[in-house]
Amino acid sequence: MIKEKTGLCPFCRIPLPSSDKEEMKRLIKLVHGGHAHATYNYGCYTRGGNRQDWEKANGLFLKAGELGCAEGYLHLAYSYQEGKGTRVDKKKAKYYYELAAMGGDVCARTNLGGIEVKDGNSDRALKHFLIAARTGSKVSLEMVKVAYQSGHVTKDGECGV
Repeated sequence: MIKEKTGLCPFCRIPLPSSDKEEMKRLIKLVHGGHAHATYNYGCYTRGGNRQDWEKANGLFLKAGELGCAEGYLHLAYSYQEGKGTRVDKKKAKYYYELAAMGGDVCARTNLGGIEVKDGNSDRALKHFLIAARTGSKVSLEMVKVAYQSGHVTKDGECGV
């Protein structure tokens, strides 16, 4: 959390929480109020540490995504890809990566490029990698670079595979 010298939250200007318990209470209040990023953060908290309640976390990630937090969909996709709190389901993982990417998540866009490579869809993979590279993904930029160097992509951006 960002702390100011005043001891007030820089966003809402109320006193900073004095304990972890108070901070969690505020987080849960935001979750009940439908705050997307608070719901995502609570999902991360729920799946971490000794708690590791992946099913609950996945429900929170879904809700966060529905409320507009692309990271919620990204983490739900990870859960389906890895079988955390659910069975492995590659189609659902790809679906939630797509939703996260449409919401602007660069990691999701990069992961979609990797999925398209594995599926043999070079054109789609390149498009995902180019979009992600333009928004700062070093991994995607490296993938585009490798594609050009190996001759799989021409100078005008067309796939030669």
